[in-house]
Amino acid sequence: MIRIEHYQEADLEGLVSLFTSAVHILGASHYEAAQLAAWAPQPPDLEQWRVRLAAVETLVARIDSALAGFVSFEWNGHIDLLFTSPHHARRGVASRLLNMAEEAVAAEKAPAMFTEASLIARPFFIRHGYQVVEEQLVMRRGVTLRRFAMRKSLAEPC
Repeated sequence: MIRIEHYQEADLEGLVSLFTSAVHILGASHYEAAQLAAWAPQPPDLEQWRVRLAAVETLVARIDSALAGFVSFEWNGHIDLLFTSPHHARRGVASRLLNMAEEAVAAEKAPAMFTEASLIARPFFIRHGYQVVEEQLVMRRGVTLRRFAMRKSLAEPC
């Protein structure tokens, strides 16, 4: 059973560890080693993460007592982060987190959700009704990464 909670400061190290392992393990099939290291450096800068997570709404998923995933979003509909632990991948964790974020943002009357999806995340977002707006090349620590700006309307159909 997936339990969703609001992020607490005590979750910081676990979320950063989950992010780092997700990038390096799940992303390995789509990105080169230099790209993974630029995207999720080891060791991570916990203070930078503390600041980043303080600026967004974050929901944390747990299965039993294990940290299974998290989503960070803004009330304007921007999904900043959505990651699952490699151990809990493809078990509905990301879908549940995304649905909860979408419901929360829709309740605030935002017209759409939008994100910048990695190569590995793009099919997931497409399955959830997001469309590619544009392909992007971004620099992280001197390394180019490919990602996709994606959007989903939250407007009710007429």
